[in-house]
Amino acid sequence: MHARLSAGLPVRSVRVGPLDDDQQSALADLLGLDRLPGGATTVRLDRLDAVLHSSFRVDTRTAVETLRGPVGDRAGVRAAAERARRELWAWLSAHPVVTAEPALASWVADVGRAGVVDGSPQATRALLDTALRVIAALPADGAPLPTLADAVLGRTHALDDGTRLSTLVLRALAALYGVPAPTDADGRRALWERAGVANDEVSNQVLVAGLRPTGDDTLSCALRLWAEAGQASVVTLAQLRGCPGLRVSAGPVWIVENPSLVTMAIARFAASCPPLVCTAGWPSGAAIMLLRQLAASGAHLRYHGDFDGDGLRIAAHVMARTGAEPWRMATADYLAAASPQATGAPLPAVVDGPASIPAVGPVTAARPGPVSEAPWDADLAAALRARDLAVPEERVAPLLLADLVPT
Repeated sequence: MHARLSAGLPVRSVRVGPLDDDQQSALADLLGLDRLPGGATTVRLDRLDAVLHSSFRVDTRTAVETLRGPVGDRAGVRAAAERARRELWAWLSAHPVVTAEPALASWVADVGRAGVVDGSPQATRALLDTALRVIAALPADGAPLPTLADAVLGRTHALDDGTRLSTLVLRALAALYGVPAPTDADGRRALWERAGVANDEVSNQVLVAGLRPTGDDTLSCALRLWAEAGQASVVTLAQLRGCPGLRVSAGPVWIVENPSLVTMAIARFAASCPPLVCTAGWPSGAAIMLLRQLAASGAHLRYHGDFDGDGLRIAAHVMARTGAEPWRMATADYLAAASPQATGAPLPAVVDGPASIPAVGPVTAARPGPVSEAPWDADLAAALRARDLAVPEERVAPLLLADLVPT
């Protein structure tokens, strides 16, 4: 009876046996039977309740708890555990870091399939919360992994290779960047480096043009000289860390994904090129640091990239990490660029500046690859999937360059 009641389900009777002769006699005496019950029999709960109440003024539940200890509720425990798991996955799916980076949806699904850690939703939530704190701090500024772990978690060895936390974060980074999860030490090191961890401060760079910071520090002066000369320049992470707080006059700073856009802008505008920053694909730690500094100084960041799976993921990442706003990255912009009239046309020539760049041949239609949701436009990802056509940033260069003309 104790085992059956502890199941947490309704109980009307219990089957007992095999019973030896003494046990049959004891059961017959307890229930007032006129014959032995046999080697196995069914005892009704209401009859046992009546007997125990008549003899001891207690019901069956009270008697079994007195003899065997508290009655549990296995069904209730299972239901509570299932409820805790549902709440855990709902919390993870709605976490701000996840909603800001739609590419993490596949990571969330993988974590859900793996289940809770050590059977504990509470322990799993604590681990995931820690991992999300690390992900939110990336890309890093070139600090070594122990330094990052200490800064974010207060423990220098928290992200050591092989730990459960390190593996979880690396799988999230693989989903974010759209690459396979690393399977060896070299792969793990490369993924950390891609996220700005333990990078060489000199090779970690960002391409800029027309950037005229207002300070008197070496970097600000150098950037103004290059802008006045009508040339693009490269800023290293070491330079940014050596001249923190880079400031520009309030106004738009235009961000592009592809270096060819910088080339076109320089060719067209020369020394009058407006502030332009190029991520060159996935942004480096230097790019994120620069954009954050510019935003902190009051600049209005505007981002444009490729209309394909990687392009949408990069755009979401830049916007989430820097506060940039989309620039001609809406569904209508994509559909116009992907129209039959635009598809297959040569990339534009730049002919109205002091230098000219000839048009190149038609762009071969390419598929966009796996497409994650675009947080800034709920219809954009569906449009890419429906058209199944990638649109490189260069395709809309005339529109982008027209936006750069001062009003």
